[in-house]
Amino acid sequence: MATVTTLAKVIGGKGNPSRKPYLVDIEIDLAAAATAKGSALAASDVIQAISVSGDTAVLFAGTEIVTASAGGTTSTFDLGITGGDVDAFVDGGAITGAAAGAYSAMANTAVPIVLGAEGTIDMLLLGTTPATSGVIRVYALLMEVSNLGPRGTGEVTRDTLA
Repeated sequence: MATVTTLAKVIGGKGNPSRKPYLVDIEIDLAAAATAKGSALAASDVIQAISVSGDTAVLFAGTEIVTASAGGTTSTFDLGITGGDVDAFVDGGAITGAAAGAYSAMANTAVPIVLGAEGTIDMLLLGTTPATSGVIRVYALLMEVSNLGPRGTGEVTRDTLA
C-alpha cells in the first residue's frame, strides 16, 4: 500500500467570522497519481485529496467522474478519512465503467465529521487492477467550528444595541 500525498489540495477558510460553509474541490488525475507514486496504482493505495484544518466539520464529501477511466478492471474506491472512517462519504464508488458526469452515491452512514486536528479526505483504491487513467473530482463542504473565544461585556452590549 502506498500513499500519494503530492496531489492534495491545501485549503483555507479559517477566520471567517460569520462561519459559513464553503466548498472545496480538486481534480485527481489517476495517471498523475501513478507518476507521483513512481509506479502503477494498486489496490489499497491511498490518494490524499483535500487537506482539512483542525476544528473543521466536513459536512459532506463526494466525487464526480470528469474523464472516464481506462486501463483497469473492477476499479472502485472509498472516500473518507484515513485513520478514521475510510468509507465515511463514499463506499465502493465505481471508477471502471463510470461515465463522465457521474456522481458517486453517498454512503448511508455519511454524516458530518468534526476533525479536532488537521487531517485529509482520502481516496482509497480498491479492486483487482486500478485504472491507469481518468480524472475524478473530489469535493467537500467544510465549515470551521473552532471556539470564537470569550465575549466581553462590551461586545455583548454592542450586539444587543444593534
